[in-house]
Amino acid sequence: MKHSFWWLFILSFVLMSCHNDSPRPYGYFRIDLPKHAYRSFNQGYPYSFDMSTFAADSVVKAKGEEYWINIYYPKLNGCIYLSYKPIHNNLQAIAEDCRTFVYKHTIMAESITERRFENKDAKVYGILYDIKGDAASPLQFMMTDSIHHVLRGALYFNDVPNKDSIAPVLNYVRKDVMKMIETLHWNKP
Repeated sequence: MKHSFWWLFILSFVLMSCHNDSPRPYGYFRIDLPKHAYRSFNQGYPYSFDMSTFAADSVVKAKGEEYWINIYYPKLNGCIYLSYKPIHNNLQAIAEDCRTFVYKHTIMAESITERRFENKDAKVYGILYDIKGDAASPLQFMMTDSIHHVLRGALYFNDVPNKDSIAPVLNYVRKDVMKMIETLHWNKP
C-alpha cells in the first residue's frame, strides 16, 4: 500500500511538472508568392494599364459612378479599389478629397510618405502615398492628366492591420501598383 502511494505521488508530480504556462510567441504562416507577371487591362475605359495576372478584376456598379473597378487578390485577402473621376474644372477639389482620404489614416499611421510621379509622354502625373504602421490602407495613389482624368487607388487587406504580418504581401502588391502607375495611359475621353 505504501509503494502505491509513492508511485501515485511521483506520477502526479511528473505530470504536473510537464505543464508549461509560459506564453508562446505569435507566428505567421509562410506565404509563397508567385513571380510577377502582368496582363493588359484595357476594356474601353478612359484608362488602361498593366495589372497582375495573379489578381482578378471586377467592375463596380456604384450609383452615379462609372469606370470604377476592384482588383482582387483572393489568395492574399486584399483588394485595390480604383475609382475614376472626370475633371470638370474641379481638379483641386478632387485632389483635396484624395488627400483627405489618405490622411484619415494618421490615427494609426507611423508616417505617410508622398512619392510624386511624372510621365510627360503619357501625360500621367500623380502621387503615391505609402502609409507606414498599422493603418487600414497601407498604400494609396492618385493619378491625373490635369485636364480630363483622375484615377484614385487604395489598397486594403481584409484582415486586422498588422504591419509585421502583412509586410511580405504588401511588398509584393506594391510592385504591382508601381507597374500599374508606370504603364497607366489615358484613353480618349
